[in-house]
Amino acid sequence: MSEKTENQSNGLDMFKWVIVFALLAGLVTANTMYGEISVLYRAVAAVVVVAIAGFLAASTTKGGNFLSFAKESRTEVRKVVWPTRQEANQTTIIVLAATLVMSLILWGLDGTIVRLVGFITGIGA
Repeated sequence: MSEKTENQSNGLDMFKWVIVFALLAGLVTANTMYGEISVLYRAVAAVVVVAIAGFLAASTTKGGNFLSFAKESRTEVRKVVWPTRQEANQTTIIVLAATLVMSLILWGLDGTIVRLVGFITGIGA
């Protein structure tokens, strides 16, 4: 029984997705065809069509899974402890200083190696 219901749901979900994509494709087509109509009317129509398509997509299995994932993600983002402005500035300064020191070290090593290889091979650089 469960498998039968799942197959019917998959068929209905597939039909809903076809309608969603048809609505969005129709919106793009209508927006280009009716370019002479006021932008306000086209924007309102676009919002309405996207809302209908979103509601229809959310009623599918994958859409429901996406919505639950988005809610869980939002909950997890709220748990993050964000650094203060001072901490962010201090960290940025530390990274810049470390980058500067490493670039000077690598520049010095490069110059030394070039001179050493030039001395060994006899090619003056």
